[in-house]
Amino acid sequence: MAKEKWYRDGLAFECTQCGACCSGAEGYVWVDQAEIDAMARCMDMDVEQFEKKFVRKVGNKRSLVEYPDGDCVFLEPKTRRCTVYEARPIQCRTWPFWDSTLKSRSAWQATCEVCPGSGKGKLYSLEEIEFRRTQKSV
Repeated sequence: MAKEKWYRDGLAFECTQCGACCSGAEGYVWVDQAEIDAMARCMDMDVEQFEKKFVRKVGNKRSLVEYPDGDCVFLEPKTRRCTVYEARPIQCRTWPFWDSTLKSRSAWQATCEVCPGSGKGKLYSLEEIEFRRTQKSV
């Protein structure tokens, strides 16, 4: 019998577009070609031009570039809003339902302390959470 998930009754989340999940330590926002194409369209840019400016190769994968402080290149510094929000990658769309935030109640609580939308808003069912948790772009 599979171990029952601690979040079996669901978790609440409503994105406030605060930018907290888009900033901080260096990392990777993995993207595939469909996501690159969508962001390029959102910015009314040629895909090749977009890739040269905003995408970096990491091994055989691709990630969005970051500012030197680790902030996502699409996090507008003054407003702290995502400039490609409607076309943001799956990795961004699935926040905060990542393995790292769902591994324990304390990990979720830590997420709620830094993300003002976590623990508030729409209640996502176990099925919805698991679907988002397992979505991958690459």
